[in-house]
Amino acid sequence: MLKVGIISDTHGLLRPEAVRCLSGVHHIIHAGDIGRHEIVERLRLIAPVTAIRGNIDTADWANAYPATETVRLGTRAVHVVHDVHDLAIDPATAGIDIVVSGHSHRAGVETRDGVLYLNPGSAGPRRFRLPITLATLNISSGQLSPAIHDLGSA
Repeated sequence: MLKVGIISDTHGLLRPEAVRCLSGVHHIIHAGDIGRHEIVERLRLIAPVTAIRGNIDTADWANAYPATETVRLGTRAVHVVHDVHDLAIDPATAGIDIVVSGHSHRAGVETRDGVLYLNPGSAGPRRFRLPITLATLNISSGQLSPAIHDLGSA
């Protein structure tokens, strides 16, 4: 089994609760709005990282990150896009198993046309009254098991 940590919208803040929740994962996906380049460096201390830039990632350091990326984790193809509304492919016909997005700050898990759509919500500064969350995804040979983790009232 492969355990993947999925985080988004840190906006320059990597909470200790997020670090604890991601401890032990095999890979981390950051779905944009990183906020500061140090965030990805700190995540790399936990596990290898696939990261994309989001709409707030406009400083020079952010040029190192693509707007979208497709990565293979185990036997599954994962497409990462910051805003799911900017999805420029048909995941089902492109052979994508999982679409990871952020941007909305609202966690969500949905399966459409055999594709898992996963938004981990926002792990950064609290916005509005939305919970502070991230996700994990267990990938085994025949199963995807996503979980949303509420990081509490921090």
